[in-house]
Amino acid sequence: RCHGSGTRHTQVAGTAGAKREEIRSSIVNPARLTPERQLEGCMVCHLETTSSPLPNALQRVERPAFSYKPGEPLGGFIINFDHAPDEVSQGAAGRQDKFEIASAAYRLRRSACFLKSAGKMTCTTCHNPHDVPRGEQAIRHYTAVCRQCHAQAFNALVQTGKHTAATGCLDCHMPKRRTADVIHAAVTDHLIQRQRPSGDPLAERTELPDSYRGRVALYYPESLPKTAENELTLAVAQVIQESNLTEGIAQLTAAIHKYQPRRPEYYLYLADALQSNNQLAKAVPVYREAVRRNPGSAVVLQKLGTALRRAANYPESADLLKRATLLEPARSVTWHELGLTWQAMGRNNEAISAIGKALQLDPDFPEAHNNLGNILLAAGQEAQAESAFRAAIRNRTNYADAHGNLASLLSGTGRLPEAKEEFEIALRLRPIDALARYNYGILLGRTSRFDEARHEFEEALRTNPDFTDAHLLLGDLLMATQRTQDAAPHYREALRIAPDSSRAHLGLAAALLATGDRANAIAHLRGAAAGTDPAIRSQAEDILKQLQENR
Repeated sequence: RCHGSGTRHTQVAGTAGAKREEIRSSIVNPARLTPERQLEGCMVCHLETTSSPLPNALQRVERPAFSYKPGEPLGGFIINFDHAPDEVSQGAAGRQDKFEIASAAYRLRRSACFLKSAGKMTCTTCHNPHDVPRGEQAIRHYTAVCRQCHAQAFNALVQTGKHTAATGCLDCHMPKRRTADVIHAAVTDHLIQRQRPSGDPLAERTELPDSYRGRVALYYPESLPKTAENELTLAVAQVIQESNLTEGIAQLTAAIHKYQPRRPEYYLYLADALQSNNQLAKAVPVYREAVRRNPGSAVVLQKLGTALRRAANYPESADLLKRATLLEPARSVTWHELGLTWQAMGRNNEAISAIGKALQLDPDFPEAHNNLGNILLAAGQEAQAESAFRAAIRNRTNYADAHGNLASLLSGTGRLPEAKEEFEIALRLRPIDALARYNYGILLGRTSRFDEARHEFEEALRTNPDFTDAHLLLGDLLMATQRTQDAAPHYREALRIAPDSSRAHLGLAAALLATGDRANAIAHLRGAAAGTDPAIRSQAEDILKQLQENR
């Protein structure tokens, strides 16, 4: 990372008669690089603008993961991005003064000391990577570094009583602080500040939510020439972690249309963005374009296969995913996706086998554990399903889906206190999960906590207004608690979404009868009696018969 490959260096050094300068020039010595290149050698590892979804950086598609060589321009290997400084979109608040776990270079580059050094200040101005001082030695070392530039001003301030004579510069000007993303860690803030920050820098704090939705701005290099690759990369940055989907999709679509890149990655990025933006029909042809450019890529085939499963094209999906497993048999995600396709086709034994293969390859694959649990639960294998959900949670403690699925299983098996705890975890992790709120409402209703149950159904409908079953259960709950007039609109909404719902017809009929609207109630009872559910049909016919007898 610092000196590049040492192969040629050792070869030259081991050659009889090799000259000293020849040996030295056969390996990178960062001290011989320009300050800019020296700093970039450190920033490969120590520059992270944010650990939240943005993205922080994009590696150029032509470059392998470990291909950076010290001394080359960093922008030829990786491009760094930041939250837009003037962005006022959702989630932007509080991000302009980010202090995160790997932000040493990011904070240093904002410091007046760095900005006024005319490019001369680098990480090695203060740090010797071969000798890291600790304790009192560190205090003396870093104080001496500060005094290289500030001794005269420091002494003058001490003489006039405007500054303490204490020499621990870092305590005030670079204090240790808790980071915003790893909230239990405290590291040195590399933003060199004139005044000590107010408040307690070690006070407990809460994490910022990962909710930024705004423009992704170029950070380093500070500018890029207008080339096809740069224009495509800047567009990819807008969509890859969904920060700026709508504008980014248009930008990336235009760049692809303009340059017709040969690399499949750009098409995958666009197709993934379209899919994330609920445009699956538009995404599938773009995935096909990626396959056309690289039909021998297991990743490309898997992406198209997954999209086709979501588009309900199961046979082609299964064919593509099987081809992908032959190309890369050790790729666990492909086996997992094949298992989901088998599940969608009703071939549960094959689904269990494929997802089992994924877990054999990667035992720590939380989605595979969770989806295996869903298949086992549908097959009535509750104990095995519970084990799978718990394995998913062990591997990702904040996995909302797995907590919600485990909660539903526990609720269905009568373990209501445990189920309540899991539902609350799931909803704390993802408050907008309509299905989890619906299922939690059912549990609360079963324990006669009707007001709380009503709240959960209402929250589910706030997230998903077209959730038919939530409308129906909320209507039933309101009827059971004598709020008939409030119940009727929910049955009407259920019928708007599902006009053939015999249960909605029956519920609305009951609400109308309670308010004395006999004529409309009979019309809906006939609708319920025409349905396919035998229990509802029988109940509607009995009520119609009673009404006719009492006419």
